[in-house]
Amino acid sequence: MPLIKVQTSIANPDQEKIKDLLKNLSNKLAKHVGKPESYVMTIFESDVPMSFAGTFDPVCYLEIKSVGTMSSSQTKTMSEDFCNIINDNLGVSKNRIYIEFADAKGYLWGWNGSTF
Repeated sequence: MPLIKVQTSIANPDQEKIKDLLKNLSNKLAKHVGKPESYVMTIFESDVPMSFAGTFDPVCYLEIKSVGTMSSSQTKTMSEDFCNIINDNLGVSKNRIYIEFADAKGYLWGWNGSTF
């Protein structure tokens, strides 16, 4: 039920590096939202045409969704953590990363032929 989706303008990143990044993001997201990692999904899309502040320098957009509610202190901590991880792993400047946090209602999130 927790989901983290990464979209970036960076083209052709090293696939092993991306696998390591996704494992790290999965583990961190589970800890941040207090849910089992067995429910966490990660998505990575590279080479997405994107601009930010009128330039085409490397940029990144993250979506973080989870059933339940995330507090403002929780999202602030996650923003710091995930911006650092993206910066360290992809080299995207932290001021070129947007993160959208979204609480989902259980009945609007499907899984395993049912909903939460």
